[in-house]
Amino acid sequence: MLGWEFPPFITGGLGTACYGLTKALDRQHIDVTFVLPKSVPADSASHVRLVSPGSVLERVAGRIPAPVAPSSTRGITPPVAPERAPAAASAEMTSSEREQWSRIAEEFTSTRFLHIPGEYAGVYDATAPSSTPAPASRVAESVRMMREAGWSIERIRTLAKAGAFPEMTADPVERAIETALPETAGRAKEAVGARGADAADYSGDLLGMAERYARFVVDATRGLDFDVIHAHDWLTYPAGLAVARLTGKPLVVHVHSTEFDRSGEHPNQQVYNIERRGMHGATRAIAVSMLTKNVCINRYGVNGAKIDVVYNGVDLDPAGAGVQPIHSKDKIVLYFGRITMQKGPEYFIQAAKKVLEHMDDVKFVVAGSGDQAQRMIEMAASMGIGHKVLFTGFLRGRDIARVFAMADLYVMPSVSEPFGIAPLEAMSHNVPVLISKSSGVSEVLMHALKVDFWDIEDMADKIIAVLRYPPLSRQLVEHGSFEIRGINWDGAATRTARVYERAIAAASARPAY
Repeated sequence: MLGWEFPPFITGGLGTACYGLTKALDRQHIDVTFVLPKSVPADSASHVRLVSPGSVLERVAGRIPAPVAPSSTRGITPPVAPERAPAAASAEMTSSEREQWSRIAEEFTSTRFLHIPGEYAGVYDATAPSSTPAPASRVAESVRMMREAGWSIERIRTLAKAGAFPEMTADPVERAIETALPETAGRAKEAVGARGADAADYSGDLLGMAERYARFVVDATRGLDFDVIHAHDWLTYPAGLAVARLTGKPLVVHVHSTEFDRSGEHPNQQVYNIERRGMHGATRAIAVSMLTKNVCINRYGVNGAKIDVVYNGVDLDPAGAGVQPIHSKDKIVLYFGRITMQKGPEYFIQAAKKVLEHMDDVKFVVAGSGDQAQRMIEMAASMGIGHKVLFTGFLRGRDIARVFAMADLYVMPSVSEPFGIAPLEAMSHNVPVLISKSSGVSEVLMHALKVDFWDIEDMADKIIAVLRYPPLSRQLVEHGSFEIRGINWDGAATRTARVYERAIAAASARPAY
């Protein structure tokens, strides 16, 4: 299983989904090896065996041993310790992350993690690390020599951003390209597309990191015994395709979102190409909703017969949701998630303005971060409701339970939401939900209020109805609490295991059931 995020290293729903699914697969005793692009401390291992594969060069030099094939035995397995672990491996974690990882590791019995030492930006991180730049003249000379050797501009640019050249950072390389080869650089820039690879959601050169991750995964998984490859979202598709080609094992790609969800009608062409190659190159594909399956068919030309819909789930823990609410005369309406175009934050603010024209004792809490946060703050201020909209920033751990405990209503006004785990989390905390019809989760939730994201009047009316009429709120909570018992990760794991069987059968030329 290839994933870019896993708790405690998460910035969105992808990490939550990977955790929930692997935990449920683990309960079904399905052996999972999860390759994580983040160093984790080997001394935190309990039931999970942690292997540090090291870099390709270190492996070739024989300084780090290859991973040991999975053992069929259960229970506590000693971690495999490399002879010389990379210096950054333990330093990357904060004490809080180390504590969280130790707790998470103890939850698994049939799952182990291979982690890739080094710096990888989160899916929505704004920056990526860079080294000390070399003098401009040396960079220009290096670029010239690489061009003479036949390297393309895009390859030089990508490798520089990925940190492949010890003293060459992206900016000096770009300047060298512009100075030495302006006409070629211009054409290369056009090929990236109007949005650009450095735009929001793709900053930190995720494209280069995905390529580097793929190389490490190929090296790290040599000698491992597995039946199927499961790649989560586009960042891991290149790695999944590479391992599938080398091993002949079936590849299952898991489509949590698409470039059209993130960027609307102006997709990044490079990311779209990666997604399309992954979907077409896979033996089977998993979509998180019928909405997403239809996007894969209509936008990417994928055969619908190879796509299975597996809805996400939620870990229902009533005891864990028993945080005492903060008593106040104010009603709390919650927005919880990334503050990006995809999530429709501006519609939440516009609806808040409408609600406050009829009710004064309401506060709107925005829990999350993203590239639209500043715009959202300015929008609330310009509408004269800045004192009624509270911004908490990005929340982790127990703070998530606390903010749900405060809420009288959760609103998800997404413009495009392939699935949407947050409404399930809200319902598990006994919070009624109002969700966009443009979401995958609306396909499975019957006891949630639904609205077109652009219909501000309807959204405001339904918010007011829930806040003013307690019987409606109670009905949504009671019926919703019963409903989500059937929407869990164990069900998702069972359906995912069936996808594995179909993929293995297809790869072996056996008829799938």
